[in-house]
Amino acid sequence: MSAAAPRSTWSNRWAFILVTIGSAVGLGNIWRFPYMTGAQGGSAFVLVYLLCVALVGLPLLMAEILIGRRGGGNPVSAMLKVAEENGASPWWGLLGWIGVLGALLILSFYSVVGGWVVDYMYQAGSGVAVATPEAAKQGFDALLADPLRLVFWHTVFLALTVGVVARGVISGIERASLLMMPALFAILLFLVLWGGMVGDLRAAWHFMFDFKPEQLTGQVVLSAMGHAFFSLSLGMGAVMAYGSYLDKQSSIARNSFWIALADTLVGLLAGLAIFSLTFAHGLEAGSGPGLIFQTLPLVFTHMPGGRVVGTLFFLLVLFAAWTSAISLVEPFVAWVTERLGVHRAIAAWGTGFAVWLLGVAVCLSFNDWSGWKLFGLNLFDQLDYLTSRVIMPLSGLAIALFVGWIMRQKNVRDEISLPVAPFQLWWRVLRYLTILAIVLVFVYRLLNPDP
Repeated sequence: MSAAAPRSTWSNRWAFILVTIGSAVGLGNIWRFPYMTGAQGGSAFVLVYLLCVALVGLPLLMAEILIGRRGGGNPVSAMLKVAEENGASPWWGLLGWIGVLGALLILSFYSVVGGWVVDYMYQAGSGVAVATPEAAKQGFDALLADPLRLVFWHTVFLALTVGVVARGVISGIERASLLMMPALFAILLFLVLWGGMVGDLRAAWHFMFDFKPEQLTGQVVLSAMGHAFFSLSLGMGAVMAYGSYLDKQSSIARNSFWIALADTLVGLLAGLAIFSLTFAHGLEAGSGPGLIFQTLPLVFTHMPGGRVVGTLFFLLVLFAAWTSAISLVEPFVAWVTERLGVHRAIAAWGTGFAVWLLGVAVCLSFNDWSGWKLFGLNLFDQLDYLTSRVIMPLSGLAIALFVGWIMRQKNVRDEISLPVAPFQLWWRVLRYLTILAIVLVFVYRLLNPDP
């Protein structure tokens, strides 16, 4: 067992912003946000979502980065160190473990969905046409029914992810994010412009931003509140791990603002691009989770330049999924390298193999093992329910409670470095509004069977 290498720090604040945007921007922005906006009626959902990003997402994002930087280590070590510094129980270290293990559970099925994206990108680039809605559904069903195909693409996606983490914080994670995030924004802007030329961008704009008070229901509010929490990749150790590599001179508040803004912007632009093409072909905006795997392939088949645009779209989704998946591996790899002194490459590939095995079981849950269910849910749905409806909100709630009520205010102020009035505003929002919102989201998502 070799001695652990000195901890890295990001090259500069913009590197940290880009890698953390990469963690936050994922399938939730490009897949989940548009279909939830469509299913929840459009503008009311968007408005509440924007408010909740400011009141729930941003304060909690700052709190998680704060713990990571203050602790200066992987999530487990960081929580233990900050708890000890503030005279709190060492049991708070469990919060770090919950986030780390939750991230690996998420990755086991997230990688399977990432594999779907790679498959669809390959199909789009190969010119596979989808002539009817029935054919689109049959094509997706055929993918889920083929265990070898699912496992192959799951393996490809996970190997891409682990390969980046194995190269290190700067040479791997930072370099990959500096390449993929600008490319993601460039592709996204191109798709919005293309939607303006061949789609119905005006209808998409009105659908998303013309506020209709009658659409504002309790379900819409709670759904938007939940998505605002989950869209920033909070409560699973990734942001805490990335925060531990942030230098002391960088402003947590300023960096968090840019991260939240960019994450929100990606969701809004993705919605405009997708809805402009969907409306132009007379298809339903509220088609649910099948929006990008069934509805959009049909759109690409029947639009000018569809083969190129379809390939670029799925490349966009791949970049989003890839950078998020990288952030799910890093917390545990950081713990293994720092606590056990294992070489990063060995830690990364060993972690990847364990996740791959669980992911294979997830692939089989759609076909050969589809008869094995618990409470009517297959393994994919069980892991999704456990992580998104239990682990993540409880972890986020614990972070807000720890920073807002357990840490000494002086230590919090030392890290946040805001003037008195802005600090007190953030502090009170975190201690009351953010905690209340997370409790409501937790109860709602635990009881509500819908996405």
